[in-house]
Amino acid sequence: MKIAAIQMVSGPRVADNLARAQALLEAAAAAGAELAVLPEYFGFIGDDAHKLGVAEPWGCGPMQDLLQRSARTLGLWIVGGSLPVQTAQAGRATNSSLVFDPGGHVRARYDKLHLFRFDDGERRYDEAATLDAGAQAVCFDLPSRDGHTWRVGLSICYDLRFPELYRAYAEAGCTLLTAPSAFTALTGQAHWDLLTRTRAVENLCGLVAAAQGGRHENGRRTWGHSRLVDAWGRVLADAAEGEAVVLAELELPALRATRQRLDALAHRRPASVLRVARAQEPMTGELQK
Repeated sequence: MKIAAIQMVSGPRVADNLARAQALLEAAAAAGAELAVLPEYFGFIGDDAHKLGVAEPWGCGPMQDLLQRSARTLGLWIVGGSLPVQTAQAGRATNSSLVFDPGGHVRARYDKLHLFRFDDGERRYDEAATLDAGAQAVCFDLPSRDGHTWRVGLSICYDLRFPELYRAYAEAGCTLLTAPSAFTALTGQAHWDLLTRTRAVENLCGLVAAAQGGRHENGRRTWGHSRLVDAWGRVLADAAEGEAVVLAELELPALRATRQRLDALAHRRPASVLRVARAQEPMTGELQK
């Protein structure tokens, strides 16, 4: 299956961002992609107050309309990166990734479980100030044109730091993971390559990480490096900064062959049977002198 990770440098004007997203989705479809993944907050990058101002009611709004229309007209599966969706409480939203099938139907919604918080004394950011965390992991089945069915686990950005989420997806039978992101340049330079490859390797899954990448109008700089990673941890395609459609083929038979050669998922010990023994006294035995 050919997959596109779409990289953007979104700004504060939703209409402008949606026009760019549309053009990039069209390029992905023209290149033969079956699945296109947009980055986190593809429709808006700005401050929290403005983010709440563009948050959409569930089921309608320009960002959701763009995803539905593009999926239907282009015949694409689209993972809509993420967008702010209003909650019942005024002044709050969820950071939600929506999946549309080629018929334009919503097939899944995932609300970001782990909310980013960072404070190094100079830079401070706390998503929980305006966002509510999601309550559950979500996956969906994607039948590809070659007759195989991929099970796809959804995540967003900061989720990459929490391996238990992805292990739950592996245990649920997922073979592909999506991670639309807007990593800061600071954290991305340090950890992006490590985290994306590790999540793929430890779960023997393919991974699609579509990112924001570049200098944004509000001065923020995101790391970029949108990529596709196979189950062996190989980066099949990657883009540094700027708009890009990053394309690669992932094959389910190849993934299954990787699992047969080194089926670490079958060798693991479930957390429920692991107990941590805290050694307090010197051990006795023949090797003790």
